[in-house]
Amino acid sequence: MSDRPQKRHHPIRNVIERIVSGMLLGGKVAAWSYRWGWHGKLRVVRYEMSVNREKPLPAPLRIGFVSDLHAGPTTHAGLFDLLRDQLLLLRPDVLLLGGDYVSFDARYVDRLRDVLTAYAPALGIYAVIGNHDIRHGRKSIETALRDMGAHVLVNRNIALPAPFDMVSVCGIDEPWTGNADAARTFSESRQVKLFLTHSPDGLMHLDKEIFDVAFAGHTHGGQVARRDGAPLVQPTGPLSRQYCYGEFAVPGNGTMIVSRGFGCTLIPLRINADPELVICTLR
Repeated sequence: MSDRPQKRHHPIRNVIERIVSGMLLGGKVAAWSYRWGWHGKLRVVRYEMSVNREKPLPAPLRIGFVSDLHAGPTTHAGLFDLLRDQLLLLRPDVLLLGGDYVSFDARYVDRLRDVLTAYAPALGIYAVIGNHDIRHGRKSIETALRDMGAHVLVNRNIALPAPFDMVSVCGIDEPWTGNADAARTFSESRQVKLFLTHSPDGLMHLDKEIFDVAFAGHTHGGQVARRDGAPLVQPTGPLSRQYCYGEFAVPGNGTMIVSRGFGCTLIPLRINADPELVICTLR
């Protein structure tokens, strides 16, 4: 594509984040928000999809997807406990992670350890990196994710274990602040392609690459929205505004699912944009 994202670095944003982090009182504000129900209610959002008849699966494939966990002073630990319990209850075959694991500091990634080690999906855990992760220390976050059992995908793909080895998870680097390379991401991938991108703007890097299902986060569904779901503040990125939340048929390509994400960024508040765990059954 001709109009691809360029790298964006905002030193002023880092200063603002440090100020906001101090105002959150080490998580006390988030604890108060969570106690009053202002983190929203964790919802399981289900999708059913079929792949092309020329790409048969041996059985239905249950994909879990969660994005934007934002461990840190904006997201109360009780929400992670609920996510862990849902994963243990629903037991998806594979778990995809859409990036932005922390807010403000890479050290908070360790708060996700209990969630990501309590349940080991039979086909594995696969993760991409988000813009917050890059800003606050991607190397240590990637190391921690691997230590928790996740395959970190940076412009590469991995085939799932048998009997689903005809399915590749294709994970691209963060579209705006990373070094996204779609050709490398899809190189030698298998018949059925799951495209994992932190932001819907990952679509802007595609040329002739075709996916069956794409999974994206980043938008939070606005995080604070009107009752009809319209965000009060538009997410950053042109395609993140176009594909803000839900299921979309991407012209000339496959279907994309955009999650509202899970945690809170900057402010510990979700209104009409509940945190969610996506369960997509692929047939």
